[in-house]
Amino acid sequence: MTRLVECVPNFSEGRNQATIQALIDAVASVMGVRVLDHSIDWDHHRSVLTFVGDPEAVIEAAFRAIRVATDLIDLRKHAGVHPRVGATDVVPFVPIRGTTMQDCVQLAKRLGQRVGRELDIPVFLYERAASHPHHAALESVRRGGIKGLAFRLASDPDWFPDFGPARLHRTAGAIVIGARPPLIAFNVNLCSTDLPLAQLIAKAIRQSNGGIPHLKAIGVELASRHMVQVAMNLTDFEVTPIHVAYEAVQAQAALCGVGIAGCEIVGLVPRAALLAAAVDALSLDHFDPAQVLESRIEAGLPLEDAGSIPPEPNALKERSVLQLLDSVAAATPIPAGGTAAALVGALASALGVMAARVGRQHANEHRLGEIGRRLRDLMEADGEAYRTFVEATKLPKTDPHRPTALSSALHIATEIPLEIAEQSSEAGALLHVCSSRVKPRVRSDLKVGLLLAIAAGEAGLHTAKENLKIQLNQRLRLALAPRVQQVSQYLEELKGLCYTPPLSHPGAKTNIEQASPGKVRKRNEWKSKYSITTSKKRSKLRRKSSRAKGSFGN
Repeated sequence: MTRLVECVPNFSEGRNQATIQALIDAVASVMGVRVLDHSIDWDHHRSVLTFVGDPEAVIEAAFRAIRVATDLIDLRKHAGVHPRVGATDVVPFVPIRGTTMQDCVQLAKRLGQRVGRELDIPVFLYERAASHPHHAALESVRRGGIKGLAFRLASDPDWFPDFGPARLHRTAGAIVIGARPPLIAFNVNLCSTDLPLAQLIAKAIRQSNGGIPHLKAIGVELASRHMVQVAMNLTDFEVTPIHVAYEAVQAQAALCGVGIAGCEIVGLVPRAALLAAAVDALSLDHFDPAQVLESRIEAGLPLEDAGSIPPEPNALKERSVLQLLDSVAAATPIPAGGTAAALVGALASALGVMAARVGRQHANEHRLGEIGRRLRDLMEADGEAYRTFVEATKLPKTDPHRPTALSSALHIATEIPLEIAEQSSEAGALLHVCSSRVKPRVRSDLKVGLLLAIAAGEAGLHTAKENLKIQLNQRLRLALAPRVQQVSQYLEELKGLCYTPPLSHPGAKTNIEQASPGKVRKRNEWKSKYSITTSKKRSKLRRKSSRAKGSFGN
């Protein structure tokens, strides 16, 4: 059975089309993921993506989108009617087929850990993934908005994040990640501009104020449409169907002499929810869901044929060494340099895992294993990024979407080799740490691993720089520049660790060819400046998040 998980991230951006397209492209760049829908609202200043796929692919797609949002969305400049605490505000995982809620809880925790570690953003787990009862309800985390959450982070021990620092990210705020059942975002627009009225109706019908079970509601102003809205989330449509929520708003509005201007569903909705509303509206007797044509057709098909995502045949990381070498040598542009760099970095990590196991360094073994697995995934991702870029270049020059498509494709094509460089650099640092705690016979292997890590890092960095040169979006170039500079610094440090000054003895002449004073002086500077050369503790080479930045379902 195909394993499918749905992810519905909400981003605090509903106006900049280039940014929204970059988010969509980030998700679509992951093989095995299908983008099903995206919704945008100017007044809410919010966009919602819906995508499904294999659990591993979905978690990777979610991280890439979060990273793009962190690069491009600056909450300090954000103004929208929807409550929020982050550039990527909330990321829920929903079990669809062949997966359980517990599977989604584990995905939420893995994603949260990676976001906290690599992007330096505080992460709160919510709904079924919550580790603290005060964090379970999304509205509890959002209470008081950004300022309210910042105050609780600074003053209340119960509000220490599950992952990441105990402070808000300067531009991206915080992120709420969790697991939940399917949710319906259902909004009712009123023939009125009276915001207090919409807020009063929302308060009267929501569960938290003694209203309808499994119904959350807020009143918001839609300035661009000259009306107000009761925005709702139905967290269990089987208990509270759509038509029940609608009738509740309609009844309250009628008491105030206000009519309904219309309704909207944000994102996707389960078929059963619409069927229930239709049955109620038509007063159908003895209706059987099997009477729906599409349902009857799908029931007769094997699961593999009923809209599932076919697995990618013969993925690079599943090929033999000979097959992989033949693929690189083939007269095709994919796989090429990025794949080779990721492979070399993975080999370096594997040598580190071996040494860490021999030396019983369990923490280093675990982290190097994570890096190796990540680099194996990036082998495939590099080729997909290149394909996306090539497709963008084929768009007619008169196509108004061409600049945005090229910019987004180049962004992903730069992010991937840059991450290869970052992961390889961290692997190199850990290899150096391992070498001080293993037997001499293993140190030679670690030195080989360190040289490989440097080579992979340099290769990834070179590709990233080359792609940045042709990136016309200045904002993206500025956002990635600090990461390029930092990984360059790490690689220079690692090179210093590979240099060994010649042994000298009394009366010996200095061999200028072997060790120039400049090189020795520079190495001493690295020793004094960086922690890797002065500490035997594990170096995490944590990336700083000093990046430039330029209604819906939860």
